Amino acid sequence: MKRYGDLYKKIYDINNLRLAHHNARKGKGWYKEVKIVDADEEYYLKMLQNMLINKTYKTSEYETFLKRDGTKEREIYKLPYFPDRICQWAIMQVIEPILINNFTKDTYSAIPGRGIHLAKKRLDAAIQNDVPGTQYTLKLDVKKYYPNINHDILKAKYRRVFKDDDLLWLLDEIIDSTPDNAGIPIGNYLSQYSGNFYLSSFDHWLKEVKKVKYYFRYMDDIVILGSTKEKLHQLKHDIEEYFISELKLTIKDNWQIFPTFIRGIDFVGYRTFLNYSLLRKSTCKSFKRKMLDIKKKCLNGKEMTYSEWCSINSYKGWLLWCDSYRLHQKYISPVQPFAEDYYENKIKKKGGMNNGQL
Repeated sequence: MKRYGDLYKKIYDINNLRLAHHNARKGKGWYKEVKIVDADEEYYLKMLQNMLINKTYKTSEYETFLKRDGTKEREIYKLPYFPDRICQWAIMQVIEPILINNFTKDTYSAIPGRGIHLAKKRLDAAIQNDVPGTQYTLKLDVKKYYPNINHDILKAKYRRVFKDDDLLWLLDEIIDSTPDNAGIPIGNYLSQYSGNFYLSSFDHWLKEVKKVKYYFRYMDDIVILGSTKEKLHQLKHDIEEYFISELKLTIKDNWQIFPTFIRGIDFVGYRTFLNYSLLRKSTCKSFKRKMLDIKKKCLNGKEMTYSEWCSINSYKGWLLWCDSYRLHQKYISPVQPFAEDYYENKIKKKGGMNNGQL
């Protein structure tokens, strides 16, 4: 494996820091802390540059809060905009292409151009083009993935790719910044890539050593297709051993092996069958509830909010990728006139969004 060096100077280059500030502030221009940096950009970026040159940079204290995602509750870590979020953008602008080059083509999530719809498209193609080879599905995920990522293993993995000691110092500083050095924080920009990178060796092991043809991973949500249950049961056993010995991870207890075309594959928000797809049950319930609430509000003469307008358009995007004619007719069509009125009167007249707000 090629190792990359002489990268740290590129990170603290003032033009890279300017670009990092520009990227980190997108959609957040109205935040107070962003406005402070905007007011004297050169001063703050020079300050960050000196922190990195002199290696005095230290990750700030995290603000933590709980966020419910369906039935799951996650602890989210938030860092100040300056210096931390700008710093992490500056790092990723330099190392992102190298990390992406390390991923297999069926690694998705938080990678430009590799979102849920590409994952679904490739899953669809696999089951439609090879029915005998995709008769059964092994579906699993990692037990408390982010909180259980081992710092020493992650740092060793970065050392196999990078030979720049200063860059490794900075990566170590951020990795070890969580309380009690426990896992990596959900919410950090760097964590998104570290989470994918931590399992990258596993991806290559499955594809190159175990010769698995149909494998799809969206962060720690894993789908493997095969011709027989027996092969998938043996593979699940091998994966368990690999996780424990190489990554100090365990498979979540809800793993399943099942007939692909009878049950359908619940993955990236959809249930995928041979010739059709449905919206995931939990997503569908949320969608119905949200649309009915907006409909009731508008029929009572109240105006929808910008957030509700965005929600309608977001769900319309979800429905494009599955068989959803009846859902669209029953839940989108009744609110569509109100959404169009909102666009004409609130967005179009004002020339679009104003720094992320209306």
